[in-house]
Formats: sequence, C-alpha cells, structure tokens
Amino acid sequence: MNLLQALQQTTVIPERYNKMTIQEMEERVRELKTRLGERLFIPGHHYQRDEVIQFADAVGDSFKLARISADNKKAEYIVFCGVHFMAETADILTAPDQKVILPDRKAGCSMADMADIHQTERAWNKLANWFGDTVLPLTYVNSTAEIKAFVGRNGGATVTSSNAHKILKWGFSQKERILFLPDQHLGRNTAYDLGVDLQQMALWDPLKDELIYDGDVNEIKVILWKGHCSVHENFTIHNVREVRNKYPNINIIVHPECRREVVEASDSSGSTNYIIQTIEKAAPGTSWAIGTEMNLVSRLMKQHPDKHIISLNPNFCPCMTMNRIDLPHLLWSLESIYKGDSVNFIKVPEQVAIEAKLALERMLALA
Repeated sequence: MNLLQALQQTTVIPERYNKMTIQEMEERVRELKTRLGERLFIPGHHYQRDEVIQFADAVGDSFKLARISADNKKAEYIVFCGVHFMAETADILTAPDQKVILPDRKAGCSMADMADIHQTERAWNKLANWFGDTVLPLTYVNSTAEIKAFVGRNGGATVTSSNAHKILKWGFSQKERILFLPDQHLGRNTAYDLGVDLQQMALWDPLKDELIYDGDVNEIKVILWKGHCSVHENFTIHNVREVRNKYPNINIIVHPECRREVVEASDSSGSTNYIIQTIEKAAPGTSWAIGTEMNLVSRLMKQHPDKHIISLNPNFCPCMTMNRIDLPHLLWSLESIYKGDSVNFIKVPEQVAIEAKLALERMLALA
C-alpha cells in the first residue's frame, strides 16, 4: 500500500488530544501501558521523536523491531512507532491473532513509494525482453509489502543496510544481474564495495519507464531503481568539505543511503546500528559529524556529552514522515485499544503477505 491509499483509509485524530498538555498525555500513556500490560508492545524506530521513544518497549531499526514484535507472542497489540512499510513488515511476520497499529497512517516513506507494483512489473517485463532469465530482484526492506511480494515470487530476497553486502553477494551467485529496489544509493554503494564497476551499473527510471545507460547493455551487472531517501540524499559533498574545513580532525560517518560521492568522501559508512555502535565505542574527546536523520543525531549528542557530535548538515531537518508519529497520536492509539475501538490497523492482504514473507525468509536464512 502506498501513501495515497493509506490517506484514503485514515481516521482523523480527535481534536481533544491536541488540547491536552504534554504532562497530561504522558501520565495517561503511562497509565494505559500499565493497564494493558503484556497485551501491548510498542516498538520505536531510531528516528522517532524523543517524546515517543521514551515509551518504546524496544528501540531499533525497522526489521529488528518487526522480528522482536513477532517473537513477542503475548502481545495482542503492536503499536508500531515508525512508518507504514515498517508496520506492514511487522504484520507479515507476526501471528494472525496479533494486531498491528500505526498511530498515524499518514506516516509513509517517500522512498518506499518511489517503487509501486505497476511500475515494477512493467520494468520487469522490459528487462526480461532484454536480458532473459539473468536478472534477480532484490529489495531494501524500506519498500512496500507489494514490492517485497514481487521479489519473493521471483526468487529474490529483501536486504537491510546491515546485511546488504551479504545478500547482494548471494544474489550474484544466483543470477548474472541484479535489479535493486528501491534505493539507488544503497544499491550503488553496496555493489561498488563488492567490486562492481560504476560503469557496470545502469539506472531504471520508473517515471519515464526506461533504462538509463550509455554503454553496451551486455556489460550491465546491476540495475538500480531510481529511488532515494529524501533525508539521506540531502547530504552533499559540499557539507563534507565545509565540515572538514571547520573541524580538520573530525570523523565523518554516514549512512549508505547517502550519495556515492558523499560516502567516498567520508571516513566510514554503515547502517544506523553501525553508526550508533561506532559512536558508543569512540574514545572520549573525539569529534564526529554524522550523516543521518536528525532525531537520532540529536539523541546521540545527548547520550554522549563526552564527545563532540554534530550533524553533517547543520541546517538539516528530521524525517517529516517519521515525525508524524507524535505523543497525541500514540495516546490516541492506546486509548482506542483500551476502549475496544482500535484505529489505524495495518493489514497486509494474505497472498501479498505470503509472497513477501518468502523474500524476508530468504534473507533470514542467509543472514
């Protein structure tokens, strides 16, 4: 389901929640968490607001949280504080009697919405005409359930930013070429690390429905979907140069969803978890510029006052869709559960879930 479909099914939050004080909402959330007990589980993504993260039962990246939710068999309700595709993945992996709720259904992901199933099937048909049965689809977990299902039924797997190298290497053991959805930057950076030359990578433009490539198409090893994270793509080589000029001894660490030139100019790159662990292990007094979502960077600043931490882009804003999950929406979700009138359920159609789970399980078997 894309953001437009989610909007069509969205219930508007009652006005009374916007009139409550922060203290009133926090006290009510604590009360409801106590009353609901083990029936409730709240996973919170690293990029969520602090006002929400303080109530999370587990904090992590999207796939880790989905797996933890699936392992928590006692929880009847999973109130997923993240974005739409994350809640979908949790619904795919959890038991049929567990209900997944996204506090605000408008919390989508622009990257996931850059690859819809109709665009993907058209692209797949054209690629099959050109390359025959030599292409394996892989998709970042930051994709819709329908895209995961497409990959699952065509023999591919999902990837995370933590295991992308391993899964892409496996992909090349299966087929000669890879179609990587929907984030071109993670695909490009990962393939480059594995020794694929940039000249062997093509770009598929879903809006123009065409392959962008100058050379001999027989040389193509990776077909990158023209999608990106609106947060990470905004870190630039200019940001890197400015930070290095101002702080000559600073360490620059970025997420692999950043552009290739930004990753190359940085000292290291890795998943959200890698960034967090690197900062945790860093020596006191060291300086770090981090190229990832601002809520997480701000949290790391607070957690590590013994280190000098800044955002790679000082004028950067948090992920706007992640920020749709706020304290009023969290409270609304919990009160709705408690009253037996739950809102904003996320339910993936059965066949889509079955095929998407194939892609997820292939990744799990490899990782």
